[in-house]
Amino acid sequence: MAGLLDVSAVSRYYRNGVTALERVSLSLGTGEFASIVGKSGSGKSTLLHILGGLDRPDSGSVSVRGIPLDFSSRKALVLHRRNTVGFIFQQFFLIPTLTAQENVEYSLIFQGTPRNERRARAARLLDLVGLSARSSHHPSQLSGGEQQRVAIARALAGDPLLVLADEPTGNLDSGTGEEIIALMRQINSEREVSFLVVTHDPELAGQADTMIELRDGRIRE
Repeated sequence: MAGLLDVSAVSRYYRNGVTALERVSLSLGTGEFASIVGKSGSGKSTLLHILGGLDRPDSGSVSVRGIPLDFSSRKALVLHRRNTVGFIFQQFFLIPTLTAQENVEYSLIFQGTPRNERRARAARLLDLVGLSARSSHHPSQLSGGEQQRVAIARALAGDPLLVLADEPTGNLDSGTGEEIIALMRQINSEREVSFLVVTHDPELAGQADTMIELRDGRIRE
């Protein structure tokens, strides 16, 4: 697979003396589906936040298609989050006062996408995740699985190269979780979007092309 993401010797330390990550290096190919596993406190979410430009490493580098990400530039990080990555979280984080359609559209406002294009793109993505018939419903009217489908559509709204998912099945029952795993793999295959998924779910971890295990902030060889 062609190289998409290269992480070289990334470390992250906290003021309380905790080492979150210690010289972590990994690569992710275009269209690859990888999982990150490990016990709580092993550094999984910290790594995901750094790759998404939500946190900064204390040392090391992250490159996308051979171009280093400038963690010292707020503008570069904003553009990275806007144009390169999409996020899926365990808690969904949908805006309760907006419909499913409006939740997917919302992130496109900040990209300056015209209103008609926002609507059309959101409608296509809700159809992709099987929720066309629920597009006018608010999050409180949707099941957990349906809310996560909206979150997946939202993550894809900016046409990202990489989707970062933090425990995407953590709040779902096993049957619904399997449906979400199948949906993510379908999107990964059909759209060639790379996925990097933090999970405690052995079913999800086992579906990945590559499984990365973190232990005490280090990749277990």
